[in-house]
Amino acid sequence: MSIYDTLNEQQKKGVFTTDGPVLLLAGAGSGKTRVLTHRIAYLIDELGVNSWNIMAITFTNKAAGEMKERVENLVGVGSDSIWVTTFHSTCVRILRRYADRIGYDNNFAIYDTDDQKTVMKEVCKRLQIDTKQLKERTILGAISSAKDELISPPEYEMNAAGDYRKQKIASAYREYQETLRKNNAMDFDDLIMKTVELFKTDQEVLASYQKRFKYIMVDEYQDTNTAQFELIRLLAAGTRNLCVVGDDDQSIYKFRGANIRNILDFEKVYPEAVVIRLEQNYRSTQNVLDAANAVIKNNTGRKEKTLWTDHGNGNRIHFRQFDNAYEEAEFVADDIAGKKRNGIADYGDCAVLFRTNAQARLLEERFVVEGIPYNVVGGVNFYARKEIKDLLAYLKTIDNGRDDLAVKRIINIPKRGIGAATIAKVQDYADLHEISFYEALCQADEVTGLTSKTAEKLKPFVNLINVFMGSKSF
Repeated sequence: MSIYDTLNEQQKKGVFTTDGPVLLLAGAGSGKTRVLTHRIAYLIDELGVNSWNIMAITFTNKAAGEMKERVENLVGVGSDSIWVTTFHSTCVRILRRYADRIGYDNNFAIYDTDDQKTVMKEVCKRLQIDTKQLKERTILGAISSAKDELISPPEYEMNAAGDYRKQKIASAYREYQETLRKNNAMDFDDLIMKTVELFKTDQEVLASYQKRFKYIMVDEYQDTNTAQFELIRLLAAGTRNLCVVGDDDQSIYKFRGANIRNILDFEKVYPEAVVIRLEQNYRSTQNVLDAANAVIKNNTGRKEKTLWTDHGNGNRIHFRQFDNAYEEAEFVADDIAGKKRNGIADYGDCAVLFRTNAQARLLEERFVVEGIPYNVVGGVNFYARKEIKDLLAYLKTIDNGRDDLAVKRIINIPKRGIGAATIAKVQDYADLHEISFYEALCQADEVTGLTSKTAEKLKPFVNLINVFMGSKSF
């Protein structure tokens, strides 16, 4: 029995249609990951495609890891060379090799959200932007949206003409990018935008990746933004063997820059595209699907599809509406306690989903009152913890002395008696001599306004970093 015999007819069509552009409209629970993994297996095992020539892109590391594991189980030996990765990881791999061609060192730093906020705070201070009137997060949001649309600082400035608020954002955008460039750093939006820039300005690099990736697959295509679309379009321009998988009915990330037109207009960009609908659901009962279909059919500008299942009708859906959040939390807790008490379900069989972390507090309070054990999934990301960010800042400083943000974060960790006034004087010296903050620290004896005692406080830190760098201390 072939591994492909377990697929339904539409799934088989998605697997066996390998040449040219393909749009897989995959409804929820329709087995899209199964189709993608079997498609990769078919390319390698049946068509003899070198795994080196295959790329599969998804949105999360977890999804990429799951897909890679499933491909390895299907293909076995020979799957190691497949690029199964996220958009950001793809771009990092490319830029680590070729960032020098667009004005960066290849060991550039990657700034997270906290780093961005720190830079923007400094930018607003330098530009004398009133952050009570124009908040830092608002500016960063506007910059992120601009990068999603591949709008550079000069373009943003042109578009801002006559709009005072946009002009302020434009000046902050320009200063923000200049600061990142000076620090040899990129934010996450830059990773994609700069890769597109690299491809558009260096035909040699683009051609090398077009030659390598002859078959490209993109998961969750409805969540792609303009920059991601352009990245994929450029990569696939060689062979046009592009398979995108998504569902316009599951497009919920417009607030994060997703452009629903990417999936709705796929056939306009690729007129020869084959459209395959995966409508059989393997996850839910028909009552659940009927409710979902009844809601989503009211959307305008969607591709018609109707999910169905052979799992039967299942239990009816119960809808409750409450006057306030307290009543809702009380009902949820009472319902779970009742199911446990009556032997209908154990606590471990129950899950509560909520939109925001703030909503968890009331539920937790009621669970405590009812004596219901619970576990809140989520929390502070490992890499967001202070001690981890401090350690990473040390590593960044050792690897990339130009990253002023990283240096300033750890210059007083552990405490070295170095205050804000000292840091400001060193920064002024760095700006005056057009050198990095760390280079200015190495010249502490020359910094105007620093006493010899203060300069001595800086030397142990510089000596420590120099030792790690393999340099001589002074």
